[in-house]
Amino acid sequence: MNYMENQSRREFIKSATVLTAAGLTTGAVSTNVFVPGSVLGSNNKIRMGFIGIGNRGSELLNIFMKQPDCEIAALCDLYEPFLQRDRSKVDPRWLKDLETRIHPMGEKFANQPKLYTDYRKLLDDKSIDAVCIATPDHWHAIQTIDAIRAGKDVYVEKPLTATIVEGRKMVEAQAASDRVVTVGLNRRGSPLYRKMVQDNILSKIGKVTVARSSRISNMYPDGIGKMKPEEAPKNFNWDMWLGPRAYRPFQYNIAPYKFRWWKDFSTQMGNWGVHYMDAIRWLMGERAPVAISATGGKYVLDHDGDIPDTMQVVFEFASGAIVVFSIYEASSGNIISNGEIELRGTKGTMFVSEKNYQIVPAKAGQFQNWKDLVAPEEVNQNDELLADGSSSGSTGSLIRNFLDCVKSRQKETYCTLEDGHRSTSFAHLANIAMEVKERLQWDADKERFTNSDKANKLLHYEYRKPWKI
Repeated sequence: MNYMENQSRREFIKSATVLTAAGLTTGAVSTNVFVPGSVLGSNNKIRMGFIGIGNRGSELLNIFMKQPDCEIAALCDLYEPFLQRDRSKVDPRWLKDLETRIHPMGEKFANQPKLYTDYRKLLDDKSIDAVCIATPDHWHAIQTIDAIRAGKDVYVEKPLTATIVEGRKMVEAQAASDRVVTVGLNRRGSPLYRKMVQDNILSKIGKVTVARSSRISNMYPDGIGKMKPEEAPKNFNWDMWLGPRAYRPFQYNIAPYKFRWWKDFSTQMGNWGVHYMDAIRWLMGERAPVAISATGGKYVLDHDGDIPDTMQVVFEFASGAIVVFSIYEASSGNIISNGEIELRGTKGTMFVSEKNYQIVPAKAGQFQNWKDLVAPEEVNQNDELLADGSSSGSTGSLIRNFLDCVKSRQKETYCTLEDGHRSTSFAHLANIAMEVKERLQWDADKERFTNSDKANKLLHYEYRKPWKI
């Protein structure tokens, strides 16, 4: 038996990719070797396992299924109808209340994937090359680190973590391995955003001193409603869903989707803020703030959720800039005239979305008499920008890059763990500032607050046994 026959499946994928890139393949190709761009049978595809296939997990599953070099090899979920891909068996209360958040399911797989109710069993499966993790936020760190240690490459959804400590532990786990990891901050896959960063478009508007973004959704008056604890559905493993978090009785307005309004499991700063803070940080070339302050509270919504319905956060940077993020869930209307983020420079203002950007020249202020310092500009995403294969939008581009990196063993994916951690930290910093009601000073190297012991105690929490990282 020769050397190639002795290699593992994973080494087959890696070696064949390198040979092809070097132009060293011959006309006769072994059916046990993956060749990029060729579909030679199930053993030549990246075998993916999916951990968490509810709302976002279903969306990602369907995008991965479109990739010709990907095989859906295993599924894992703690809710039986999701695992069986049978919408007709979903609890009627969830079907009525969550509507489009419960996906059609019923996908047709080329080969029936293995089914697991415990993600650890899936990770023990040596035939799985990589995993997609789309569980609730408080699970991401444990499952990603376990996956890395099990020798799997990982695509993990945002927000990356539930705490800042978790993020650093994830980065360290990958650094000690040869695993490829991508974080699902989908604007990193946007061809337009990528071209803007590559061409340093932001420099056109001069020195940027203010950037803004927001999340607005008027949930007045009832929010996620009020419900009493009760028994979980028999085919839903509530204890496993809680995982490292302290035990509490099940409520229908926590899982499977409304956990975003409970600070033990997520927040809207984590859910939405991370996307926009990542885009702003990326465009501005910033790593982390030096100071954070937050105001707001649960002012209006009469519901069980325990996060603010009105919140404003200011991040200050050593470079001489501030970023303002607003969460308004008790009012409506846009605060940015065009796009999803606004960047205000000395020469002009830029409005950006995933599909276009616009530059509006600044006007001379008091005591100034200059004409426009930058020309007006508007660029819309076009077919040329979509040539990288992002047929499913920016998320599709991010997934395509992940699969390409799995084959090439390139660890610098479109969104690395370090970038995912730094951007997700913005949400945690904002929530901690909101909790302690202080203007916090942040040491980004040590990842500690320099002026608040109370705030430092919120950098992590004690996991419920037996969970650990």
